[in-house]
Amino acid sequence: MNDLFDLSGRRAMVTGANTGIGQAIAMALAGQGAEVSCVGLRESNETVARIAAMGGTARSYLLDFSDPHAAKDAFAGKGYTILVNNAGIIRREDSVYFSEADWDDVMTVNLKSLFMNCQYFAREIFETGAAGNIVNIASLLSFQGGIRVPSYTASKHGVAGLTKILANEWAEKGINVNAIAPGYIATDNTAALRADAERSKAILERIPAGRWGEAKDIGGTAAFLCSRAASYIHGAIINVDGGWLAR
Repeated sequence: MNDLFDLSGRRAMVTGANTGIGQAIAMALAGQGAEVSCVGLRESNETVARIAAMGGTARSYLLDFSDPHAAKDAFAGKGYTILVNNAGIIRREDSVYFSEADWDDVMTVNLKSLFMNCQYFAREIFETGAAGNIVNIASLLSFQGGIRVPSYTASKHGVAGLTKILANEWAEKGINVNAIAPGYIATDNTAALRADAERSKAILERIPAGRWGEAKDIGGTAAFLCSRAASYIHGAIINVDGGWLAR
């Protein structure tokens, strides 16, 4: 049964893999035998080193997803069968004052580039006749509204919708398209929240599991979604949130 989760011989691209959730996903895929390309605006040298220390194989590549066509030539002839779209940005401001530039920047990286990455990946998969897996990183704000993050909320609602339509179109063609909606995860991005005793207490009281999530919780879910064990899962947005949305 263990081979259901084996990713040996497969090549994966993980965007935004230099730290946090992206790093954990890259390590989880490598831990199951995949060769991982860690791609993003900054070098992923720490992630590559951690994977090498585990006995895995990984490389770091620079791509700037403020250009939605950054990955245009990234897949052709490279043998990728796994794509994890984790890269994303966020801007905060009251919606009444939110700038058009901040709207466009977030929507480009979080939604348009994600779609183009999926398209370029799928074209290569269809060309080669291989099977593939796409995992998009959504958010609790794919389901909730949030406060002071209008473009982020819109983009993550969009990620959920794109995940479903691409699954509808590509499931019978050999690509599993799914998404993960992380809850409150203990990463650098949530350090300020965790340091605020009052906010942290309020958050933990809402989470049935009673703890902040760990990046490896997302990594394990991503590895599962890329494995044969998840071969009949299409168009799902899996909440990895300690029960937050069930509360």
